This record gives sequence, C-alpha cells and structure tokens, in this order.
Amino acid sequence: MEKQARIRDIKLISIGNSRGVRIPSELLKKYGFSQSLLLEETEQGLLLKKKDNDKLSWEDTYKAMAEEKEDWTEFDETLLDGLTDEEFDNPPL
Repeated sequence: MEKQARIRDIKLISIGNSRGVRIPSELLKKYGFSQSLLLEETEQGLLLKKKDNDKLSWEDTYKAMAEEKEDWTEFDETLLDGLTDEEFDNPPL
C-alpha cells in the first residue's frame, strides 16, 4: 500500500517583521515537534524536520568521557609512533 501525501491549506501570519505558519497541534504531536525545528530547502520545496536533541554539550561530553574511566596510556605512544623524542623536539629544518 502506497502512502498518499495529505495536503493542507494553511495561511501565512504576521510575526513581528516576519511571516510564519501555524502547525496544527495534532501534527506537532504526530511528528514530535517541540520548541524548535530544522527547516531544509529542497528542490521540491521546504521540509520541516524534528531537531535531534540527542547531541551532548561539550561539558556533558567531557563528563560522560570522564565517567568511562578509559585507559589512554598508550595514546601518546601511538601519536609518536616512529618518532624518537629527539626528532620530535628538534625537527630537521
């Protein structure tokens, strides 16, 4: 069974110096729209998308990494793989 697009007639409304649209509450609930959306310009028109709020802030990311207590002791060795301390401190000119 093929999905058929449902078309709605909506009007532009004034919002300060801009114009906006009202989205019916049943569509807001159906698509999980909350305070902000993503607006994408496509060849076929404008596309509204739910904003992905699963991204962590830098602070939250740091805290999550600290809680993991990962062992990074071999990281420095990997970065300097093939270089001696002398070559790293005094690169050839």
